[in-house]
This record gives sequence, C-alpha cells and structure tokens, in this order.
Amino acid sequence: MNGAMPKRSAAHPAAPHAGLPAEDDVWPRVTRELADDLAVDALSRDRAGKPPSDELARLREAGLPALLTPPGPLRSGSDWRTACAVIREIAAADSSIGELLGRHYALTWSARFFGTPETADALERGTATAQWLLAGDTTVPAAESDTRAAALAGSAPPDLTLTPTKAGHLLNGRRSFAAGVSVADRLVLGAVCTTTGDTLIALVDPAHPGVTTDPAHDRLGQRLTGAGTVTFDGVPIPPAGILGSAARDEHHVTPYATLAPLALRLALVHVGLGIVEGALAEARDVSRAAPHSRPAEDPDTAAYGEQPGGDPYLLLAYGELVAAAHTAAAVVEPATEALARGLLMGPDLGVGERADIAVLVAAAEAVTNESAIRITTRILELTATSGTPAHDPGFDRFWRNARVLTAQRSPAHSLRAIGDHYLNGTQPPLMLRI
Repeated sequence: MNGAMPKRSAAHPAAPHAGLPAEDDVWPRVTRELADDLAVDALSRDRAGKPPSDELARLREAGLPALLTPPGPLRSGSDWRTACAVIREIAAADSSIGELLGRHYALTWSARFFGTPETADALERGTATAQWLLAGDTTVPAAESDTRAAALAGSAPPDLTLTPTKAGHLLNGRRSFAAGVSVADRLVLGAVCTTTGDTLIALVDPAHPGVTTDPAHDRLGQRLTGAGTVTFDGVPIPPAGILGSAARDEHHVTPYATLAPLALRLALVHVGLGIVEGALAEARDVSRAAPHSRPAEDPDTAAYGEQPGGDPYLLLAYGELVAAAHTAAAVVEPATEALARGLLMGPDLGVGERADIAVLVAAAEAVTNESAIRITTRILELTATSGTPAHDPGFDRFWRNARVLTAQRSPAHSLRAIGDHYLNGTQPPLMLRI
C-alpha cells in the first residue's frame, strides 16, 4: 500500500527496451508510474464507463502486455511472480484494468498448456512484438450428460463449434466474456470440433467481419474491463490458428494443463488484493484529512492529542482492516510461489504437486474474496461523511468492483476442496473449468 495518494506522472512511462534483458527493477518502476497515472482519473473513468481503449494505450506504452514472455531476441519478458505483482499494483489503482491485464497474462500461457513449443513461441512472439492484448477463455465444455441436464433446465450455455474445412475450420457460436472483448487484438477460445468432439483452442482475429461484439453496458462494477458477448458467424480459422487441444475429463488431461484455470483464478485473486490495498490507501488519506471528535469520557483519548485520525475507535477500525489485508496477502504469497514453481516444471508436473497448488490457490481465493467484501464495505461506513454530493470521494466503486469480481466464482467450491483435501486427503479433481 502506497504511503500517499498517487500523483500523475509528467508523462506516460516508456516501455522497457525490447532488446535488453529483463532487470528486476524495470517492471516495478514502470508499473508504479503507470499505476500512479491510472489512479488520478480512476473515479471519472469508472463513472464514464467507456471501453478501455485509452487505458489499453497506456498499458502498451508501458510495455505491460508483453511482460509475461520469455526473455530473448526482441523480448524483455519476466516471470509469473512479477506478473502477479504487476496485476496487484495496477488493480490497486484501477481494478478493471488489473483484471483486463490479469486475464491477458493467463491467456498468454495457453499454448504452453495445450499446444506445442512451436505454437507457444508463435503466440508469445506475436504478443511481444505487436503487444497484442488477449481476451477470451479456454473453458472446456461440460461433458455431454451435464450439457443435456443444463438444456433440460433451460440453462444450456451457448456453445462455440469448429467445423473442419479444406482450409482449416469455421468457427460458429456465441459466448459472453468478462473482459477484453471490446478492445482485444486476439481472442483465445475453447471450441468443440463438430466431427471429433475434441475441444480445440483457437486464436481468433476479432476484426474479421464474421465477429460481432455486443459490449456489456451499465455493469454494477468492473465497468472498464471491456466485457461483452461475442457472436461468431463462419469465421475461418487457419491451421496455424489452432493452438492445441484440451482433454474433456480428468482421465485424459495432464496435471500441467489444469494449471490453466488455476493461473486465471490466482490472477483474479491478485486483482482482489489490489482492490483491498487501493481502497485502504485512499480511505487512509481521506480519514487523515477529515476532522474527528473524540469521546470526552474516554480517558485513553488524551494520548492521541490532536493528530489527524485521533479518534481511537477509528484507529481500532483501521487496525482491524489492515490486519485483515495483511492476512490475505500472507495467504496469497505461498499460492503465488507454488504456481510459479509449477509453471516452470511444465509437463513434468505431477498429480500430487498440482493438488498442492490447487489447495493453496483455493485458500488464497477464499480468504481474499471474503476480505475484499468485508474491507470495502467497512471503508464505505468509515468514509460515509467524508465528502459532499459535489465532492463524492467515490469509495462505492471499490465495493462494487469487489462484489462483481468475487461473484464470478462461488466460495463454496474453494472451501469444499480445501476441506476434502485436509479431512480425507482427497486430491482436487483435474479440471479445465474455472
């Protein structure tokens, strides 16, 4: 958490030179400058709710879309630990852009999870040289029996299908996405082959005339992620556009491939942690400046003098919130380290090692999501009288963003997996669905 309200930098930060090797201090500095820049107008941009085109330009100018690529010729990439730190700091300034970036980073690893080293290199080269922003998801459709049950209940999701042709495949269908579709350079999608039933991971250019995007308007929170629904009508996918394939059940899937949903979940956990830290930092500055009365009958109040925030009850409230934020951060750290190690293992990752990562990510998710809701709600209460209608500090946006972000996955799934693993030694199922 920064010690002062972020200030706008004199100019947008320049991207690290692509030909230089990654240095430990480059990305933190660049990220900090961009976060300061985003924080200045975060409230006004949230209220405007426009597609994040300007924000994406800022990300590109900082070189952040290309961060998670291996260092090499024309690349200056970094690792997952650094990527998570970047997500968290950007999210503290603007959680919508943090989510946009987090989902992009998870998708940049798609070809490694599902394809070959050659397809992975091609995707990462495009991301590094052209600074593509990726959107979409690699969700594997439910088994046929589950799909039938959903259809009978009237809730069958719209599927994406790939029909083989002499020149490759044709993509058809419709799907909703939580981020990026209004500004993405490429979409990474899981779709079912109509002849084999296999799930293929496809790279799609959204500029094709067969792609129609319907942006989501008036969202409760995370308004600047570029969410929306995309329709695909006979979009040609050449052979080079198929990044790989994904197994549909745990009997055939590899442990390494199942890190795909865990990487996305952990990226979103860092977004939630960023919301907590950003809300606390802004609320602290407001509370320092606001006058507070001290209960005359409380003999302990004299010890606080006339310092800003001298109300001991306010100090107690902030102490509880900061402790909760530190607790969440302490749980997130080992999950981040474990996932980073698992990603480096590649196909050598074992079932037991993957299970340990899944439990740590589930714990981080459960603790952070609960903390994000509780802390942002309490901050709303603490700052309720700090502004006027003309000068609303806008702390409701932190609660709205946390609420939308945490609603994307039920905490019951995470807690049940943790409990079953601890009580019965059951390994979390190998799944490719978030």
